[in-house]
Amino acid sequence: MRVIVMVKATEDSEAGKMPSTELLEAMGKFNEELVNAGIMLAGEGLHPSSRGKRVAFDGASRLVIDGPFTETKELVAGFWIWQVKDMDEAIAWVKRCPNPMPGPSEIEIRPVFEAADFGDALTPEIAELDDRLRERIGGN
Repeated sequence: MRVIVMVKATEDSEAGKMPSTELLEAMGKFNEELVNAGIMLAGEGLHPSSRGKRVAFDGASRLVIDGPFTETKELVAGFWIWQVKDMDEAIAWVKRCPNPMPGPSEIEIRPVFEAADFGDALTPEIAELDDRLRERIGGN
């Protein structure tokens, strides 16, 4: 099963405060463990929401909204995509993670949809298109 593991933003990350050398080293070692275990598929940190945009959809209308976005605790500061056998394995790995922020922080884990999750709505033609696209982008 694939999961996205999201590091939730804090006031420090939204203010653009960069991690310490010690934290970068600890996270680098943790990421290396993930790669060596065959768990990590991708992972990146994100700039503060002040550098971001949102696009709001309403029918055919599109509205661009400039950051920063107000609910810091609802924002994502970074992410990994992991291949794990189940949610328990993902939780076990997250518990080993260095605290990604200088103070209190949270990490959220959510399963990524797989083709089988869509049931009958996923026609053979759509599944074939999905397979071709994944192959082109090197996805799983």
